[in-house]
Amino acid sequence: MSKNLLLLLLLCLSLLPACEQRQKPADPEAENKTFSLEELQRRNFMYFYDLAHPETGLIPDRWPAESFSSIAACGFGLTSYIVGVENKWITRASAAERSHKMLKFLWELPQGEGKTGIAGYKGLFYHFLNMNDGIRFKDVELSNIDTGLLMAGVLSSQVYFDGKDSTETQIRALADSLYRRVEWGYNLQPDNLLCMGWSPERGFISNKWSGYNEGMILYILALGSPTHPLPAASWEQWCKTYVWAPFEGQPEHVNFGMLFGHQYSHMYVDFRGIQDPYMKAKGSDYFINSRTATLSNRAFCIRNPNGYEGYGENQWGLTACDGPKDTVAVIAGKERQFRGYFARGAAAMEQPDDGTIAPTAAGGSIPFAPEVCLPALEYMWATHYDKLVGPYGFKDAFNLTFPGGWYDKDYLGIDQGPFVIQIQNHKDGLIWDLMKKSPYIREGLSKAGFAGGWLEK
Repeated sequence: MSKNLLLLLLLCLSLLPACEQRQKPADPEAENKTFSLEELQRRNFMYFYDLAHPETGLIPDRWPAESFSSIAACGFGLTSYIVGVENKWITRASAAERSHKMLKFLWELPQGEGKTGIAGYKGLFYHFLNMNDGIRFKDVELSNIDTGLLMAGVLSSQVYFDGKDSTETQIRALADSLYRRVEWGYNLQPDNLLCMGWSPERGFISNKWSGYNEGMILYILALGSPTHPLPAASWEQWCKTYVWAPFEGQPEHVNFGMLFGHQYSHMYVDFRGIQDPYMKAKGSDYFINSRTATLSNRAFCIRNPNGYEGYGENQWGLTACDGPKDTVAVIAGKERQFRGYFARGAAAMEQPDDGTIAPTAAGGSIPFAPEVCLPALEYMWATHYDKLVGPYGFKDAFNLTFPGGWYDKDYLGIDQGPFVIQIQNHKDGLIWDLMKKSPYIREGLSKAGFAGGWLEK
């Protein structure tokens, strides 16, 4: 991972805790403890259904710790409601009502360049918002990537709710207005790359979206805008920053250590068989790339060069997640550095690893490599159920090397979403097929030079 993105993540997470108490989950004693993909997906879905604020519709960044709202988690929540309907966990009317509530609330929130009393600026939203009033939390940055993930969810609602009744008609109008309002180029730098954000206190963040990561969906959405698009040269410049290399016995691919960076864009875009000029020249595509990255991440954990406890063929997965805490401990005569929330991963460039495994690493990669992801999830579920699994599926992470062993107490919204959406894409391609209908997604891909496969139909 770029150290730039890591610094941004650490800055954002340093602002915990905050805000209001959430609703109580279902009785955990009534849960089915037998692993199944359906049960896992349903529990993750319930995070978004149970914990959405009853008045604002916003989704908490984490639970049960008191929390602000993550706008990226809000985007995942909007898409999760669609999955809930298609799996018959909720009615279409209920999903529409919830989606409309959130979209209307977001649209009506104040925007401006001031420091307080606002939720965003130039159509972009601040990274974290207060749960109860949607106003900027403390002095977090105006985040283009989190706005992008929110807008991916917004566009999924726009396409899915195609009915003629007033609620679904308003959903489409609100979604369109929210997306068209975003001035994506506000963060564009002279080299045609987007910087990571802005704040009225500090100005533009010097770190840029480059080197390959979850920023791919950001560039696609920004290129496809009919009102404030990025120049096509931005995609070419983005691709120039890739690191193409083999890793852990896997063939050459575009490297990025944290698996979430190989998952988030793929939650909304089916990259199977479509290629931009970069991937066409390499004889690959981004879906194959994410599969290779998943297998190399697993291979690194199996090799376990740092000798951490519990790593193996069915217990692996390095990505950004919670951790025990920022501390150093001496274990068996060896000094170990542990982290709190941290961007863990494994790639040719670097391997930030402190023994913390996040189930969402395997969960979000199910479509790419089900033959290794599903056994890992089943094993971790069965082996650590009492400490790691609860009413909303897997808690965020665990570390068996940390003195006494450590299991997270929280669920994180941005790590819940990949389970819900990627399990569904694995089952039937629901969200992939839905987003193929979005003219904005298609335009963004076309402007980036993608061709072939479903784009030709």
